Amino acid sequence: MKLPELKIGSLIAKIPIIQGGMSVRVSTSALAVPVAECGGIGTIGGSGIPVEELQEDIRKAKNATKGVIAVNIMYAMRDFYDLVMGSIEAGADMIITGAGFSRDIFKIGKAHNIPIVSIVSSASFAKLAEKLGAAAVVVEATEAGGHLGTNLSLRELFPSIRKVVSKIPLIAAGGITNGYEMAEMMDKYGANGMQMASRFVLSEECSVSREFKETYLKAQQEDIVLVGSPVGLPGRAIKTPFVEKMLADEDVSAKSCLYQCLKKCNHKYCISERLLASHGGDVDNGLVFSGANTFKMKEILPVREIFDRFVRAAESVYKENKDYKKYTEDKEDTVAEQIKTHSEVQ
Repeated sequence: MKLPELKIGSLIAKIPIIQGGMSVRVSTSALAVPVAECGGIGTIGGSGIPVEELQEDIRKAKNATKGVIAVNIMYAMRDFYDLVMGSIEAGADMIITGAGFSRDIFKIGKAHNIPIVSIVSSASFAKLAEKLGAAAVVVEATEAGGHLGTNLSLRELFPSIRKVVSKIPLIAAGGITNGYEMAEMMDKYGANGMQMASRFVLSEECSVSREFKETYLKAQQEDIVLVGSPVGLPGRAIKTPFVEKMLADEDVSAKSCLYQCLKKCNHKYCISERLLASHGGDVDNGLVFSGANTFKMKEILPVREIFDRFVRAAESVYKENKDYKKYTEDKEDTVAEQIKTHSEVQ
């Protein structure tokens, strides 16, 4: 069965896939544009870069596609507000935010008529986001890469949030590697779409270094570990020599704070410095964030091929949300019974 479209606010993605917004400079217009052209939502990682650079990349993307271009900005960033306002000014279609929770972002979204999507890892924050005006909620589980807000798996976490969020789309994120899993989350769990990041790192269009991608390709399951982050949250990354030093409690702290990027930083190490190192090819001294199931992916593919494979696999088994359909049918039967009873009384 054909996959449904994903509607967030007034925006429509023909394919219900959001490409995760990976910073620093992992998700740029080079990746977001082909994703948008394939009918998904292309996302630029807006954290850890100057506002002017982000705006230039957004404008580049918007000039290259009529598809949906989102910007992902971590609430933990010191310049969060400037990055949000700069993204809106540059023409971004949507703001996606996580790594903390902002209440004010929804007022900004309403004032500027731009959808705000919250990344959450608990039912309480999901419910609050819907109440405050989120256009959609991304449920991010422990299988995700980067900063994590829970130790619950996607299939454990998602049902509790599906119970409390009913008026806006609910997106599943964390560990999805193929279209069969995508269809399962939509059929069995009632997800309206997927957010995926790690799969798109292993695309031809992703602009990270070859060494970064090789680290993904070589990773075994035991190489993907949890690390501490200066943000104050655990993070999921691939074991590199730098990460091994961290895990051994060696001193990896920065000599000085060059970037002043976070609102609160424990200075355990400089996250911007380490992310930029791996992006540029110095993986030994860098941090390589990764989802838990990256070890399952062994090919670098064009974005178009990634979409085609996901859609083909998903549509081969997708049957729509049976539970929701049953609920609808039961409700219709109840209404029909009420009409029948009312007619008999008269």
